[in-house]
Amino acid sequence: MEQISVKILDRDWKLAVPPEERESLIDAAALLDEKMRSVRDTGRIAGIDRIAVMAALQLALDLVMLRNPPASSSTGTMLRRIQKMTADIDEELKRQESLF
Repeated sequence: MEQISVKILDRDWKLAVPPEERESLIDAAALLDEKMRSVRDTGRIAGIDRIAVMAALQLALDLVMLRNPPASSSTGTMLRRIQKMTADIDEELKRQESLF
């Protein structure tokens, strides 16, 4: 194992990784950083934990769609579903913010 340092949303993280996974982990950290910045830059979500969860949800959705693409859905239908999910999540986050 070797130790590497990655930066995610302006925070440094030290990670132990097998040499053969080093480049993949660096790429994964860069992708996560990009998603988290995108979520943060929308301005609709505050708090690092909420930003991380939304970024993780977006990445998980991407992975699920790659693993199990809908057989009968067109790209347009898929896009509308994703937009509805995003709107539903935004609405729930607004509702949750009123609790704090």
